Amino acid sequence: MRTPVAIVGAGPAGLLLSHLLDLAGVESVLVETRSREYVEARIRAGILEQSTVDLLRETGLGDRLDREGDEHRGIYLQWPEERHHLDFVDLVGRSVTVYGQTEVTKDLGKAREAAGQQIHYEVTGTAVHDIETDRPYVTFTDADGVQQRLDADVVVGCDGSFGPCRTAIPDAAKQTWERTYPYSWLGVLADVAPSTDELIYAWHPDGFAMHSMRSATVSRLYLQVPNGTDIGDWSDERIWEALATRLGHGQDGWTLTPGPITDKSVLPMRSFVQQPMRHGRLFLAGDAAHIVPPTGAKGLNLAVADVALLAPALAALVRDKDFTLADAYSDTALRRVWRCTHFSWWMTTMLHRSDDPFDRQLQLSQLQWLARSEAGRAGLAENYAGLPIGF
Repeated sequence: MRTPVAIVGAGPAGLLLSHLLDLAGVESVLVETRSREYVEARIRAGILEQSTVDLLRETGLGDRLDREGDEHRGIYLQWPEERHHLDFVDLVGRSVTVYGQTEVTKDLGKAREAAGQQIHYEVTGTAVHDIETDRPYVTFTDADGVQQRLDADVVVGCDGSFGPCRTAIPDAAKQTWERTYPYSWLGVLADVAPSTDELIYAWHPDGFAMHSMRSATVSRLYLQVPNGTDIGDWSDERIWEALATRLGHGQDGWTLTPGPITDKSVLPMRSFVQQPMRHGRLFLAGDAAHIVPPTGAKGLNLAVADVALLAPALAALVRDKDFTLADAYSDTALRRVWRCTHFSWWMTTMLHRSDDPFDRQLQLSQLQWLARSEAGRAGLAENYAGLPIGF
């Protein structure tokens, strides 16, 4: 097989990249280890930055988003006996939208299917070759057990943190930074209407909690738990009791309404950045290059920003042999990556219980500053609602 752009990974980053390339008149082929059903059912992020929403609308992917997405003006920050609303629109003129990553992936899948996009699902043994030449290629075994070779002008790794593309870059040509946090999130989906109109981020002596949502009838909630937590130790009753305590059930008349839990999982918290995000004819985007803890709602949005920069760079490269944007891609993308990595670290360390009493007082001081400082709130709002693509 031959294609200008070979994309490894058909999650939202890979699908969006193929969509943007198609709009620019550049063909691509995607290969994906999982089935389409699995990819579209993966429960991931649910908060879209203003820049992400704008891009989806501009590229013809906003119809269902506009019908079913829930625009939020801000968030609530809370600690015992206090809850404060931060209105992003008033502070920085930008909002966020609650629309699950699963829904974004479905919209992209339908758009690519309608366009006749070539996608190979359920492949095995994917490997990338000759990335330091102008004739890179990808090998894999397809769903029928047939070995395949895909030649390309460039290869893009949108295959997450465990795919083959990140490790294909030689150790001598890359740097990595990593931070593993001493806690995890226990996340649940519940078939119950949200008990809040906008997200609640709660600091509590028992540990962090968050009340998010996926729709008018489905709530998404999180609890800080120790690393290595066994999900079997947390009954539904125990989860709702902890959520009620940490989110302030009964405070100022607010109540948390429990409901049937349909999914529960434990998510470790870590930060990771690998740079450069390009080596030879291999480009990395999304989780293949960087991981952030979910506290700042940055993971999916960073992937969108990456491919929004990458698509015009690759179009210029394969159509016009113009390497200007491609050569600048890594440095340009990494500015935003490190800004979002810092913001995610800051939100995480401010809101998660520390075993150090000194750290706890610093956390409360930061929260009280945000409650009383318009400049502080504006800084949080600017980062949370999203910096412009290409920042």
